[in-house]
Amino acid sequence: MGAFDEDTAVRPVGEGRWAARIDAAWNIGDNPNGGYLVAVVLRALQSLAPHPDPVSVTTHFLRPGTGSEDAMVEGELVRTGRSVTTVRGRLHQEGSQRIEVLAAFADLDTGSPVDTGSPVDAALTIPAPPMPPPEECLTRSGAEQGVELPILGRLETLIHPEQVLGGQAGRAEISGWIRFADGQAPDPLAAVLCCDAFPPSLFGLLGVIGWVPTIELTVHVRRRPAPGWLLGRFTTRDVRQGRMVEDGALWDVQGALVAQSRQLGLLLPRCLHDRP
Repeated sequence: MGAFDEDTAVRPVGEGRWAARIDAAWNIGDNPNGGYLVAVVLRALQSLAPHPDPVSVTTHFLRPGTGSEDAMVEGELVRTGRSVTTVRGRLHQEGSQRIEVLAAFADLDTGSPVDTGSPVDAALTIPAPPMPPPEECLTRSGAEQGVELPILGRLETLIHPEQVLGGQAGRAEISGWIRFADGQAPDPLAAVLCCDAFPPSLFGLLGVIGWVPTIELTVHVRRRPAPGWLLGRFTTRDVRQGRMVEDGALWDVQGALVAQSRQLGLLLPRCLHDRP
């Protein structure tokens, strides 16, 4: 068991209720990473679903979580089908709901009875983008982002050397490599976490130093990742009235697409003032 498994562990305390401990080791600044909070809820919801893997996860972030604090997860079964189970979960801290999660669970190792077949599947997959090897990429820095990043003790994150966060990249894109610092192999829950663990892609264009909170995040997990690094690429093509839409994808070391994501984020006033 690695730190991710330990830090997302939950304990049943009643029907549809679990106790959890939110660890500040996953913080970005003073608040835990949103993907980490989602993983805690998914860990609880797994026990409600006869299917093992989250394949679609939509989360609304109502309030920031707090690190090193007790939490309560509430969950309920929405519908169980032959191949998909739908569940809903909520995470509470200090008497306030922090996130709302709606997830579909299935078995990533089991195909549909109308599976298109390997040749068509291969033709339609999204290939991994070109990426320098990890040893040629840059270590993500809290100093560069202007905020303390305890999460870097849990997630080793390397950024493409041409996509520095100071706005010099000239485009709203961030890509690089990510893995657990303790060597734990990634799994479907880790894929959901890592879709929310890279710096916001707007930093490469705006030169923003700070935090862009997520309003809503949807992740589709496509397959189980192979052990090792995950390659991530995230882009923003639409910003309006202080809100951004970011699209992302993760591939494993074998070049297989692991997950796709889309999130709606909020640009804080200080971010806009920092634009060159």
